[in-house]
Amino acid sequence: MLLLILDVSVAYPAFASVCRNYDNYDGLHLRHKICILSINRSAKNYWEYKAVVSVDGVKRPTEIYNCRERVKVQKDGSVLPFEQKDFGEIICSFFNSSRH
Repeated sequence: MLLLILDVSVAYPAFASVCRNYDNYDGLHLRHKICILSINRSAKNYWEYKAVVSVDGVKRPTEIYNCRERVKVQKDGSVLPFEQKDFGEIICSFFNSSRH
């Protein structure tokens, strides 16, 4: 019985998506809801994040965001520079501002 009480009293961490509204994401002056569904920081390269994001509720494939070089690596290995209002900009700016 004591074990059951201890198990119930432990607070387990909750995972909540980090979402932001972003204007003009695609150049059409529209507002989009961009959410980070999962994210893992590289142990070797602290400036890299592997993340899954969604735009307006549509999940996108996992990509690696390199905040130092301002590029993202897609699942097929393609390396693309961040564009204005890119997911990478959102991820890098969020975690840079959360360190202060």
